[in-house]
Amino acid sequence: MRCFFRRRRLLYSSSSAVAALRPFSNSASNPSDSVGQVALYFRRARLIDALRLRFRSPDPPTDLPQPLDSFVAVHALRSIPSPDSALSFFRSLPSPSTPILHALAKRLALGRRLADLRSLLDAADAGSFPSSLPPSPLDRLRWLAAAGDLAAVLDLWSSIRSSSSEPNRRSSRGSHPCTESYNLVMGLQADAGDHSAAVATFSQMIHDGANPNSRTYTIIIHHLVRSGNLEEAAVVFYLLPSMRIPHTSKQYEVLAEAYASAGLFDEFQRLVKEMNSDGILPGRAMRAAIAKMSAVGPIEGTEEFVEELCPNERIEYIAVSSEEEDDCAVEDEHEGEHDRIRLKPWMDPIALARAMEDWAPDDVAELEAARLVWTPRLVCKLLRAFKKPETAWDFFCWVAYQPGDFVHDRRTVSRMVSILARHGHVELVRRLLSKVKSEGIALPFATVRLLIDFYGLSKKANAAIEVFREAHSICGGAPLPGPRRLLLCSSLLRTMVKCRRGYDALDLMEEMMAEGIFPDVQTFSGLIQYFAGAGDLRSVHKLFGMVRQCGLEPDAHMYTILIQAYCKQERAALALTLFREMRYSGIAPDGVTKALLVKSLWKEGKLREAAMVEGMCDEFERGLPAASPGHVWTVSAADFKRVYDIYADCFADNVGQA
Repeated sequence: MRCFFRRRRLLYSSSSAVAALRPFSNSASNPSDSVGQVALYFRRARLIDALRLRFRSPDPPTDLPQPLDSFVAVHALRSIPSPDSALSFFRSLPSPSTPILHALAKRLALGRRLADLRSLLDAADAGSFPSSLPPSPLDRLRWLAAAGDLAAVLDLWSSIRSSSSEPNRRSSRGSHPCTESYNLVMGLQADAGDHSAAVATFSQMIHDGANPNSRTYTIIIHHLVRSGNLEEAAVVFYLLPSMRIPHTSKQYEVLAEAYASAGLFDEFQRLVKEMNSDGILPGRAMRAAIAKMSAVGPIEGTEEFVEELCPNERIEYIAVSSEEEDDCAVEDEHEGEHDRIRLKPWMDPIALARAMEDWAPDDVAELEAARLVWTPRLVCKLLRAFKKPETAWDFFCWVAYQPGDFVHDRRTVSRMVSILARHGHVELVRRLLSKVKSEGIALPFATVRLLIDFYGLSKKANAAIEVFREAHSICGGAPLPGPRRLLLCSSLLRTMVKCRRGYDALDLMEEMMAEGIFPDVQTFSGLIQYFAGAGDLRSVHKLFGMVRQCGLEPDAHMYTILIQAYCKQERAALALTLFREMRYSGIAPDGVTKALLVKSLWKEGKLREAAMVEGMCDEFERGLPAASPGHVWTVSAADFKRVYDIYADCFADNVGQA
């Protein structure tokens, strides 16, 4: 459904923003008096716009109001155009808080001001800012990576890894750093052209048991595209759904720009189709690529993006003449661009959503008076930021009746039904789904998966089954292809397990297999782990036999689950049989599995067998680990190996020289 916005209105009144420019009074700069939260938000927004304009004037301000509200200071600092102005602004603040310190550090990092960044961090460590806490190692790593200081990043990374590997009181085994720290290091290595190091970091992440996330694969895809391996990048991109890794707008932008530059129209059309299936909102770069490829030929599925291609025609700029800055005069549209400062009004959907959380009458009145230009993109951002489903629903209903051209489309409906499903509001979800189906609106496939997954969190198993059976009609009526039916099957079975209905899950799986939908290794591993945890070895036997019937090869993680289940039930002989089968299949066990099996054999008096296991496990696997603990239901060892092989093969010469 297309949604048109023909009026040109300010995001909020520009006259109010201009009025905030003069004068800077303490009451305006410290908006903490008794006003509603939404009114407070807009007062802060006008003040932030005033600061943004003044810092872009020929003579930056020196007479800033004190005390300055911390929220205003942080967002103004993020908007200051130069690092020097940011430093000057920061020094004018009497007692900077932790968010202000972090905002300046990020600004200096993005400006590649390494000397100033190091001085700031040294001052923070020395206690020069009593109102702020010293930055965490991850924050430091993030800023140094943004500044491009590879040597400092590697030194800090080595320190983080050393501290993470130290055993703690609860476990004799060390842990690993968070996934984001690996991503920062790998991304910086890829940017520096150190291909072998980036590949090695990805391998190390998997070895350490960290969970690669969407950003990890975004870095890999971007690295492959920049190095001229566009085809391999696309292969990794289209592998992600089977690994239960959601696509991101950044991944679409990277591939879209590459396809547009290469003139690959068919590949671009396929990418747009996948984007619509994922329900992804196109970013600025994606919209530019769509506009470029549209000159080659019509691209199906971009009709609803027409208005997104030219958003500036609906939201006016705030503009101040550089010659008349003291008078705060707003320039006419036809004045020369070189004599004026033109900015979009400042907007923070997350902060606005937090202000609207209570949905008080006064706040709603302030929101109506602000005359916002409501677009599907803005509505989606606000819906995502609400903490309470009740507030999200009130806003969803309210915005549909506001003056203007806004109407809900499949994107806003998708966001709303996902929120409702997560919190168990089954009847409201049914009503919305019935409404969109009656109007012929097809929701993205990714939304159907989210509904089923979220019903697992809210423990609504019957509602999940209902959505699963109506998936094709929700997505437009056409039969879903096999891979998507498999993903829905896996999501439904996982939801049934979360709802403690494992035996119903078995019945549903047999029904699906009769219809030609065969679960993958990840799904079987999840079910086996559930029944093993419940001590139901009979169901475990049954599922393992079904794995064989489906022609699947058990991976090390599945073997590990089975061996642990038998050992816990004092069936060490069966565990030993599986252990031998595992070894004969060429899969090396991990140390934890070996130790558990040896202990169980000793406990049952099988000393010879225990000694044999001890001797068989002197060597462990090299390369990527075969077992993937922590990835049950999502990704298998084979998935990791496929992605790693693609990534490493593209830089085989570099990796071989490392």
